[in-house]
Amino acid sequence: MQNDKNSKYYGTGVALVTPFTKNENIDLKALAKLIDHCIDGGADYLVVLGTTGEVATLSAAEKRQVLQAAVSFVDQRVPIVYGLGGNNTSGILEEIENTDFQGVDAVLSVSPYYNKPSQAGIQAHYEAIADKCPVPVILYNVPGRTGSNLTAQTTLNLAKHENIIGIKEASGDLTQCMEIAANKPEDFLLISGDDMLTVPMQSIGGVGVISVLANAFPATFRKLTQGGFTEKQEAVYSLLEINPLMYAEGNPVGLKVILNEMGLCSEEVRLPLVEASEELKQKIKAALEKIDY
Repeated sequence: MQNDKNSKYYGTGVALVTPFTKNENIDLKALAKLIDHCIDGGADYLVVLGTTGEVATLSAAEKRQVLQAAVSFVDQRVPIVYGLGGNNTSGILEEIENTDFQGVDAVLSVSPYYNKPSQAGIQAHYEAIADKCPVPVILYNVPGRTGSNLTAQTTLNLAKHENIIGIKEASGDLTQCMEIAANKPEDFLLISGDDMLTVPMQSIGGVGVISVLANAFPATFRKLTQGGFTEKQEAVYSLLEINPLMYAEGNPVGLKVILNEMGLCSEEVRLPLVEASEELKQKIKAALEKIDY
């Protein structure tokens, strides 16, 4: 299994935040520092401009700026996955045409949100993207954000496409994930989209995680994805208290509190997100003191 063609996406993928300066410009120095922190800590690949990267509030020019900077800073040390998705299929196809994929190994594409398409519509959407995209596509199922579920059967239908190589599964439905694992092609990647479900996902055939908390704790996630069973348990249990605080006021609001404490980037986020409340900051700092990182 470890020798399959997609094994470079095993282990920990970090869903990178986009650091901002105090005047909300892109902070490229902080981005470089964060990338080094993640790679030095053992991250296996990086996901640029996903949900955690606040991509919804970046302009097209800013997205190009962040992607180009990330490709330059990473300098081929680990693979790069680019977040490229939405609910306007033709708009995504146009974006693919206008994107420089040099240095990009794959794209992560979220299931179309808000429109709430049928499963046939979701499948046709992804097939259009995969047909057009010059690099492999990883599906992303996150019903809590999109308002619709990418079912196991639709995932398995899409897994037959030669340019669709896996799915980031954030439904929280382990039975659905088991259906995918039991029936997928051998080299199709089942990736956890929930930090705390990574170990149980691995137990049913998952290959790792695309993680929020790994921005701060890449070494912990290396243990969590690649350690022995006891090491995995200790790693995931160490994050039990801090994990829910990451989402209490929106992602990446809580995460940027941690990264600021670590000296990696500011707490700045863009509207409609706002910085963490003082109460949340104190809870996060108290939980952080209990983690050995």
